[in-house]
Amino acid sequence: MRVAIITESFLPQINGVTNSVCRVVEQLTRRGHDALVVAPGDGITEYLGAPVVRVRSATLPGNQDSVVGLATWRRVRGPLRDFQPDVVHLASPAWLGKAGMRAAASLDIPTVAVFQTDLAGFARGYRLWRLVGDGMIWSWLGRIHEQADRTLAPSSATMQQLAAHGFPRLARWGRGVDLIRFHPSHRDERLRREIAGPGEVIVGYVGRLAPEKRVSALSVLRDLPGVRLAIVGGGPSESALRRELPDAAFLGFRTGEDLSRAYASLDVFVHTGPAETFCQTVQEALASGVPVVGPNSGGPVDLITPGRNGFLADPDDPAQLRAAVQKLATDPELRAGMSTAARRSVQGRSWAAICDELLGHYTAAIARHTAQRASSAPPTGAVGTAAETHDAQELTRPRTVQASHRAQSARVRRTQRA
Repeated sequence: MRVAIITESFLPQINGVTNSVCRVVEQLTRRGHDALVVAPGDGITEYLGAPVVRVRSATLPGNQDSVVGLATWRRVRGPLRDFQPDVVHLASPAWLGKAGMRAAASLDIPTVAVFQTDLAGFARGYRLWRLVGDGMIWSWLGRIHEQADRTLAPSSATMQQLAAHGFPRLARWGRGVDLIRFHPSHRDERLRREIAGPGEVIVGYVGRLAPEKRVSALSVLRDLPGVRLAIVGGGPSESALRRELPDAAFLGFRTGEDLSRAYASLDVFVHTGPAETFCQTVQEALASGVPVVGPNSGGPVDLITPGRNGFLADPDDPAQLRAAVQKLATDPELRAGMSTAARRSVQGRSWAAICDELLGHYTAAIARHTAQRASSAPPTGAVGTAAETHDAQELTRPRTVQASHRAQSARVRRTQRA
């Protein structure tokens, strides 16, 4: 299969969208499929053998850490035309995704739109973007997704949210987790001694330090006896958070083995953002064997089973967050049991398994697109029908099988035109 991924974010930016796109490209190339990435801004032009086409970008007003693609649909159409994908994967489509959707439509290519960012929830954290309003944002997103052959939502909460806004052709597709990279064996006693004193329970957050994450909510934990706060990450709110949480250990932005050790060295993981469509950091903490306290909203609701691998708390009730953390901090036996359950709860969520699901969604989107094309096309002869019909199951096979199929289809089309 040939898959073109048009993404709102890619390396060197590190966030949930970039992470999932990288993992998908890795899994596709490992299976022998071809991938193309179209992304905003400067950066690498190849990833694991997949070409990365860079388009013009700009930073978001009020948020210098985020960039948006400014390419026109004609600019995106060129790489798609040259690559000839079987399906276009739109990762968290917004500005660049809108252009990508129109470009794909102009070339009659099936599309799968992956909803990953709650832009309305994101905007509430920034004064300038609050002026836009939820209604306008949802209308914008709805016009993009209504054109997709399939929209994928990462959680049950997001599925309900999108359905309430009238998004059609919804299916659920979660996220995988690297079960080797995030593992309890990475627990580092030396790092723990650097963070906390003897006998202290380390309660930590990992992620972007930005208004929409509500990390300042951790201030309710400041005076819990025997608890030491650890913050991993960076972002526009870091300076303010250092003032609000003067006793917390700020470990900075971490990747690779440093990130693995940071997760596994926590005793309790806390996430406070209420607008997460999935919340990959919760899943990474669980894989690291760390009990989680998360918001009773969005993606964490699917990942946290209260009383087994963590607790859910009302994101607007600081007392609930404090009580849940205190319960775990004061009961080492409870933490130990939840640690085992945390790891077990994500054992079947490898990226290989998740990519198998994604290939099934690609196949379904291609089949729908083919059926729509057939139902709307004028009557043609047998040759024309054969040239325009895809065998959706065949598209999940490696490139060597597809090459012959595409070459044969091309010969039929040339014969038809002649």
